[in-house]
Amino acid sequence: MSQVLHTPIAPATAREQQRRDFLARQGQADTPLQALAADASARRYFRLTNAGLLLMDSPPVAEPLAPYLRVAELLQQVGLSAPKVLAADEEVGLALIEDFGHNTYTRLLAAGHVEQPLYELAVDCLAELHRAPQGLGAVLPAYDTAHLASEFALFCDWYLSLLSGEACPADVRSEYLALFAGLCAEVAERREVVVLRDYHVDNLMLLDDRLGVAACGLLDFQDALHGAAAYDLMSLLQDARRDVPEALQQHLLQRYLAQRQELCAERLLADYAVLAAQRHAKVLGIFVRLAQRDGKLGYLDHLPRVERLFQRALDAPALHPLRDFLDQRFTGWRAGPAPDALAALRAATL
Repeated sequence: MSQVLHTPIAPATAREQQRRDFLARQGQADTPLQALAADASARRYFRLTNAGLLLMDSPPVAEPLAPYLRVAELLQQVGLSAPKVLAADEEVGLALIEDFGHNTYTRLLAAGHVEQPLYELAVDCLAELHRAPQGLGAVLPAYDTAHLASEFALFCDWYLSLLSGEACPADVRSEYLALFAGLCAEVAERREVVVLRDYHVDNLMLLDDRLGVAACGLLDFQDALHGAAAYDLMSLLQDARRDVPEALQQHLLQRYLAQRQELCAERLLADYAVLAAQRHAKVLGIFVRLAQRDGKLGYLDHLPRVERLFQRALDAPALHPLRDFLDQRFTGWRAGPAPDALAALRAATL
């Protein structure tokens, strides 16, 4: 007769126990949890089955909860749909928040939803946020020279290092940083709006039970800063993860400007061009870092698109000095990483 082996139930980890204790304090001790797919950050989300709620697990050291709570309140003040926070424990980094459901823009577009109405809603939502008094964002850190530089440096430190197979020489790095800082000097002084900084289809939702701009649900806004109005508009229209048709981009730019006639359109478009180069440089570095350091290889699939976006951004006359610098210092950079370099990176992280 064969012996029946009983596998003991593994004890909860310390973090699991913190989650259980937090939910118990909110009267949700017995509600089943469903882990949602992770993204590039250290945060995790769990859906409370049939409760209309999510548990947000935001480790205090890596992802302090306070910025999320602050920005959610700012967005709600101007009538936008950030998830309501029902309970939060900042010390342990846990919050119980409203669940917006399943209809992310990404999911809807993949299922064949017509893209123009979704994008128009997202642009209208931005325009509404940007019409709020400039002081709304004054409680946030400034999107200043230091913040911009810490981001465009990632291109040098990760992407160019992948191209060359070695660390970027110190003198070349210094020249690159100085050149880019000069290009960003004016936009670094803008204190116009709350800049959500990750405004794209992965972080937008369609809320069918709400009207007007409130039908656009906003996610992952905790890194918001006080900066230029052009940034989030550019992030939406020049998405690192999906192609947005050129005609639609132009239509949406004009739709935004029509709602903000107090703006100098020429200045906004100049900011848009510089910030496009800045963001694409940052994203190229981040995607390589996520693959190389964190083993998240899926981000490499987006490199060709972001490379195209970055090169196109450098075609703007104001960006020619940076384009010429890269052409001189990194011959062949436009071709992107060599196939064997990408293969080696994939193999090293498997």
